[in-house]
Amino acid sequence: MKIELSPVERQYLKGLAHTLNPVVMIGNNGLTDAVMREIAISLDAHELIKIRVQGDDRDARIAMYEQICDDLDAAPVQHIGKLLVVWRPSDKQRIVPPKSKKALKAQP
Repeated sequence: MKIELSPVERQYLKGLAHTLNPVVMIGNNGLTDAVMREIAISLDAHELIKIRVQGDDRDARIAMYEQICDDLDAAPVQHIGKLLVVWRPSDKQRIVPPKSKKALKAQP
């Protein structure tokens, strides 16, 4: 089950993701089991990750993005070109998105 984010939560996570480098690359073989495992491990370690997708097929990237979020119970944060940003809270949740705009402005 995919996590749904409010616009405020998504905005906050986009801001955090801005400085991140992609930690997983999806090559021409697409979403293999090994790639899905790597994404799951990265989400457990970092919660918020960027994924770079090779290939020019936008529809294929969107399908991969949806599959990643559905299969790994993650939230889609942003899809810009060949970069996908995905968030999933871990057991020791380090990134806590604010629930309101007021809370967003109070963030350091």
